[in-house]
Amino acid sequence: MVDGVLVGTKAQHRKVLLTARRALADSVRSAEATALCGHLADVVSAAETACAYVPVGVEPGSPAMVDRLNELCARVLLPVTHSDDDGRPLALLWGQYVPGALVAGRFGLLEPAGPWLASDAVAGADVVLVPALAVDRQGVRLGRGGGFYDRSLPLCRPGTRLVAVVRDAEIVGELPSEPHDVRMTHALTPGHGLIALAGG
Repeated sequence: MVDGVLVGTKAQHRKVLLTARRALADSVRSAEATALCGHLADVVSAAETACAYVPVGVEPGSPAMVDRLNELCARVLLPVTHSDDDGRPLALLWGQYVPGALVAGRFGLLEPAGPWLASDAVAGADVVLVPALAVDRQGVRLGRGGGFYDRSLPLCRPGTRLVAVVRDAEIVGELPSEPHDVRMTHALTPGHGLIALAGG
């Protein structure tokens, strides 16, 4: 990183960021997860429907985030990954969160059991929490490279709050972007809470 700008390819960025996440002490990860939960009321504000995800592995946060959202919103939708016959990612399907009723999905994810809603259900969300490895001040998000969110976020209605969930150090000055990238309107970090980005 040079002056807050990640230098190199997206694959190189992902490797560096994942290595840093894996090096975190469990106590730090737990404290950051608790802090993220404490900011969620600001994130959802008066939202009726929130789309979220269950953090897994070294992703910031914890399953408790989904429970907290479920207390704050009338409805919480969680993503379900699926692909075409050739294994190419398709836009995410969605299922309503029911506490205690998650099942194991692809990539080690926890997903709602069916029946599922169509991909365009995301258009009914007031706020969408989006997993990210980093986000820049212009709203450009670096994901894991699967392509599921690239296909899903364009289905959101204008004005939807798109929130990248990252660690404090993962907000950077600039990331490489492509024309199809949907920019985040906000970032959520443990130390700074909800941050408005230029993409919003």
